Amino acid sequence: MANIRPAFDNVFDDLLKGFFVRPVQFADQPELQIKMDVKEDDRAYTVHADIPGVKKEDIHVTIDGSLVAISAEVKRESDTKDGEKLLRSERYYGKVSRSFQLAQDVDQSEAVASYKDGVLELRLPKRQQSATKRLTIS
Repeated sequence: MANIRPAFDNVFDDLLKGFFVRPVQFADQPELQIKMDVKEDDRAYTVHADIPGVKKEDIHVTIDGSLVAISAEVKRESDTKDGEKLLRSERYYGKVSRSFQLAQDVDQSEAVASYKDGVLELRLPKRQQSATKRLTIS
């Protein structure tokens, strides 16, 4: 009897894991998230984000200092013909988003984005740090 755990323990464990490790996923909800790689060199950050099945017009990227946010509207376009009956649909539609903080501010005027074959590529140049100036008090 002592080895039996209530079913809600697993839900609670998943909920905690969702906050710290992965997004919370319910049984009837497909896991849809933007997976990405971020690389850095001396001058810029390069981001490759997988967002398959989305039109580039439906992708939005915002930059605020060192905070970068990517969002996309995923749309399911279904055309059912006369006599057809949909038995099961596992394709997702809705909005996905991802934001992350970089170690250094981005030069927004030089940032470039491109989208090809389901991969969003961002080239985010680092903002040059201004030299510290010491003021003389008179």
